[in-house]
Amino acid sequence: MLKQRIITALWLIPLVLGAIFYLPPVYFAWALVPVFAIAAREWGRIIDPSCDITKWSFTCTVAVVLVAINFIVPADEIWMRGQLHPVMLALIILGVLWWCFTLLLVLFFPKSSNWWKHSPMLKSMFGQLTLLPCFAALITIKSQDSLANPYLGGTLLLLVMLVVWAADSGAYFAGKSFGRHKLIARVSPGKTVEGLLGGLLTTLIVVAGVMYCSPEQEWRLVAIVTLVTALASALGDLSESMFKRVANIKDSGSILPGHGGVLDRIDSLTAALPVFALLYLIFWM
Repeated sequence: MLKQRIITALWLIPLVLGAIFYLPPVYFAWALVPVFAIAAREWGRIIDPSCDITKWSFTCTVAVVLVAINFIVPADEIWMRGQLHPVMLALIILGVLWWCFTLLLVLFFPKSSNWWKHSPMLKSMFGQLTLLPCFAALITIKSQDSLANPYLGGTLLLLVMLVVWAADSGAYFAGKSFGRHKLIARVSPGKTVEGLLGGLLTTLIVVAGVMYCSPEQEWRLVAIVTLVTALASALGDLSESMFKRVANIKDSGSILPGHGGVLDRIDSLTAALPVFALLYLIFWM
């Protein structure tokens, strides 16, 4: 398993870095469509693990919406006269509101699942609210690339990924070493309060790196945005665990050997990206 994880990471990381830094925003937006379509196919298992029609119908629905977004709001026209296109802004805000609601679902699980676990329509809606704002946030952040700074969007995306990676890694090692108190055992028995705190402390390394590279930034603001993004990433992880627990599945898929499915790899990012995007719009745009 470990060997598979390492091999997959060795080809996946350069592919991701190449895309976020070297693909123009328009091509980047279209390259994301099949990735999110695969994630939608995996969410179809959450809706109904035994029904292929449900899985493919949800996949097609999400794919059509993604293609429509790319035609309605081309990535090179997201910013008009310094203003973010209202469609993208609405999707990002909707995403943040969804994650605020998801926090309640997670905190009150399993009682909170009584009204949605038997409803394919609600679980389909939850999937769209998870995937579409993440897609919009990715393109919005990537569109920060410009002639003046052609790597700004890629750098911001890498920053979010580093925050998520630092939070996940710190939580894993702190949890293994010091974990005593369960975080939300009903949702994910392996996660601990000590792990969460360790993850948040690890993200401060990212803050230190940002301050070293951009000393003109207000460190308090950078620290707050980083920690809020890290908390959002933990929520994304917990929410997928909750939905998979109700569906009685371990991994969302098997397309990435040793890592599970695409949804398993982006679960933290689905929450972290819309939250970071909105905070970036508020404080830096």
